[in-house]
Amino acid sequence: MRAIIQNSFGAPNVLVIADRPAPSPEAGEVLVRIEAAGINPVDGAVRGGHYPLLGEPPFILGWDVSGTVEALGSGLSGLKVGDAVFGMSRFPKQAAAYAELATVPADELAPKPEGIDHAQAAALPLAGLTAWQGLVRHGRFNPGQRVLIHAGAGGVGHLAVQIAKARGAYVVATASPEKLDFVRSLGADEVIDYTEDDFTGKARDIDLVLEPFGGEHAEQSLKVLKAGGVLVSLLDVSDATKAKARTQGIRVERMSVVPDRAALVELGKLIDAKSWPSTWQRRFRSNRPVPPMPFSPPGRSARWC
Repeated sequence: MRAIIQNSFGAPNVLVIADRPAPSPEAGEVLVRIEAAGINPVDGAVRGGHYPLLGEPPFILGWDVSGTVEALGSGLSGLKVGDAVFGMSRFPKQAAAYAELATVPADELAPKPEGIDHAQAAALPLAGLTAWQGLVRHGRFNPGQRVLIHAGAGGVGHLAVQIAKARGAYVVATASPEKLDFVRSLGADEVIDYTEDDFTGKARDIDLVLEPFGGEHAEQSLKVLKAGGVLVSLLDVSDATKAKARTQGIRVERMSVVPDRAALVELGKLIDAKSWPSTWQRRFRSNRPVPPMPFSPPGRSARWC
C-alpha cells in the first residue's frame, strides 16, 4: 500500500509517499480502506517535532479517517465488509491514517453519516469529539443553560456552537469581525466581536464556558460564570485560577480528547438530522511526490486517488 511517511522532524517537505506493507487486523480491529484522512493542528505540531506524541521518526501521521471496511478481525459483529465508517483512531498513539489502509479498533469507529461524503467525514472526528466531550462529558450542560463558546468560528468552536444549540442551550460565542455572520448562521444567539469588545463585559450568567486558550484567558472566563458553573479548557489552567474558581463555586475541567464511538454516533445523527454546513475547508489529493498534507487548520482532509 501507499503511505505518507516522514523520516525526520521538519517542514512539510519531510513528508513523502512510500510503499509499506499492508496491515492486518487483530482481534477486535477493523481494516479500513481509507478514502480520506483528516488534517488537524496536532498533525503539523507532531510533524515538526513540537509535540512529540509519537517519539522519533520514522512514523506515519494521522488520526481522523473515513473509508470502507476492507476486512474484520476476529470477535467482531455488527460490521461487514463494505460498510462506510469514520472515526478518530488510537489518539494520542500512532494510528497511521495517512495511508491507503489502516487498522482501527472497532469501538473507535461509527457509521459514516449519510449526509456527507468521505472528505467531509474525515474532517470531523477530532474537532467534533473535542466539542462534544467538552460540552457533554466534561461540561454536563442541560437544555436551557447559557453556554459561552470562545473562538466560535474555529474548528472546534463552530461544531460546539451547533452541538450546544441542537441540545437546547442559549449560545453566546466570540469571533473575529469577518466571522460574526458565519457564527450567527450556525445558530449562536449572541456573537461577540473579540477585537472590539471585552467578552467579560458582554457575557453574563453563563453556566458553561468552552475555552481553547488556557492561561490568562481561562482566568478571565471565570468572570462570566455564575456559581455552580463549569469552565472547560482545552489547555492548561493555572493552580491560581483553579483556586480562584473554587472560591466562586466554579468547577474547572482540563480536557483532552479521546476516541469515543458513542459520541461519533450522536454527531452523525445531528449531521443527518440538521444537514450541518460542511466541516471541511480544503481538499487535497495525495498522489504527488511531496503531498500537500501539512496544512494545519482544522477541517481539511486529503483523499487518495
